Amino acid sequence: MKLLPTPFRALVIGASGTIGDAFVELLTNHPACSELTGVHRHSKYPLDYLNPDSIESCAAELAAEAPYQLIINTIGVLHSEHWMPEKRLDDLNADQLIDLMKINAIGPALTIRHFSKLLDPQNSIMVTLSAKVGSIEDNRLGGWYSYRASKAALNMLIKTAAIELTRTKPNAALIALHPGTVNSRLSKPFRGQQIGRPANEAVADMFRVIENLQKEDTGSFLSYSGEKLPW
Repeated sequence: MKLLPTPFRALVIGASGTIGDAFVELLTNHPACSELTGVHRHSKYPLDYLNPDSIESCAAELAAEAPYQLIINTIGVLHSEHWMPEKRLDDLNADQLIDLMKINAIGPALTIRHFSKLLDPQNSIMVTLSAKVGSIEDNRLGGWYSYRASKAALNMLIKTAAIELTRTKPNAALIALHPGTVNSRLSKPFRGQQIGRPANEAVADMFRVIENLQKEDTGSFLSYSGEKLPW
């Protein structure tokens, strides 16, 4: 039995990003989505992973609007103006590791902590975007130390939280979802424009996975195609 009810109320976290904005557009036009809220660093209730307190305060502000049947977290970082993914071990440095852990693992973990309270206990889904390169088993090329490690940490946090949530909200699912390569600011320096696909296509693929989820899928690491990925 599919977990996402009709109608459903949705919340997109990171709504100002390329993928977040595409999710907002898709859900705005989706007939089953009765209400949509988007949050980001400059929204009415700002959420900024470099300010962890903002995660709890944003969730507290939105509590009056809860419950949500669908929460999608699209926030993540691969590179910045200060650094790019490491190609070799000698490129590894503490600052980069810490920054990516803050945004790709710690921020999403605290988001799950505070926003899972806003999930509808009857039927709901919380999706956090991860990345296939965070799979330890699938790592065959090496490199990208900080990004791989932060996404692997994220996957463990999602899996662990999903186990706990089955005890308190057995009809809610926590999912790690790989979007594939998308034409965005994140992928642009890595031939994203050539090898990726438009955000609206990626989001349509991911939503097809989301709307077919069952409660037994909680704690899964899935690809945009619906394939179950190795941890």
